[in-house]
Amino acid sequence: MKTKYLLIFSILTTVCGFSVAQSDGEYVVPRTEYGQPDLQGVWNFSSNTPMQRPTRYGDQEFLTPEQIQEAVERQQASAAAADAAAARLVVDPDAPEASNNPGGYNDFWFEVAGIGDTVRTSLVVYPDNGRFPAAVEGAPRQFGGLGPDVPGTRPVRYTVGGIAKDGPEDRGLSTRCLVGFNSGPPFTPSLYNNNVQIFQSRDTAVIMTEMIHDARIVSLGDHAQLDDDIRLWSGDSRGYWDGDTLVVETKNFNGLRQTFNSTGANGDMVLTERFTRVAYDTVNYEFTIDDPSTFTDKITAIVPMIKVGGLLYEYACHEGNYGMFNILRGARVQERLAAESGAQ
Repeated sequence: MKTKYLLIFSILTTVCGFSVAQSDGEYVVPRTEYGQPDLQGVWNFSSNTPMQRPTRYGDQEFLTPEQIQEAVERQQASAAAADAAAARLVVDPDAPEASNNPGGYNDFWFEVAGIGDTVRTSLVVYPDNGRFPAAVEGAPRQFGGLGPDVPGTRPVRYTVGGIAKDGPEDRGLSTRCLVGFNSGPPFTPSLYNNNVQIFQSRDTAVIMTEMIHDARIVSLGDHAQLDDDIRLWSGDSRGYWDGDTLVVETKNFNGLRQTFNSTGANGDMVLTERFTRVAYDTVNYEFTIDDPSTFTDKITAIVPMIKVGGLLYEYACHEGNYGMFNILRGARVQERLAAESGAQ
């Protein structure tokens, strides 16, 4: 039934059509006491639109009403089939376990349906086909996940999973509480905690993510970039106003994270983000990735962010974070038991 409810919610958000994320041009952006466009508040960037466009759509940016209806009918049929299968299910209490991997989460935690939907065929809008450009030959690629460790070498640049359990450096960046799997920059919709809070002053904007409680302090105006030898997990961000749009340019990434889509090392990446309030409850978030050492072309995506009528609570990843300790301790126990077994 959980699957059914997720599907129905996805349908409802899709048939809303072109939501407030598309401005009619009549919206007047409120101003702060400094006369700047007011972007302050908590915003949610959940989405059920794929990041990369299915090839069947070619250069088609938006779904037609007919395609939306087809998607609704297809999901309704899938939900009905799932219900029918569940009604016929007979559980054998003596059946062996299918896997000894308990997994990471259940459906309760997932927020994969957008609150508002632009019915785009993909979040990527450039290249025009909505697909990621080809990777540069030799660009590193790493894949992690909630399953068994994936053999590899340090540094581990992906967020979830790991390559071994000899030390913390063998685990993913999210497990180490360094970088969340959706905290960016750039922000990319993921399983949950798709929330960000923006604060503003006259010459500063602060962009704080829920995941791993990271706060980027963005200096506004004509401020020199950090020296090239100073490298940061979230880079060095500088911002300015382009009309009603806050533009944030970030450089000086440390190269210990992937650039995008499990590819690259982001040391050469230049990230340009654009925050534009298009309605009372909507900010269009657009980002462009330019990393010539990873991709043969730039990547631009648009992710609507919807206003949240609530607070952003501290994630506090390190406080009481016994997960890493237990992962490594469990590995030592397994090694000891294997040694004892071999000695017998």
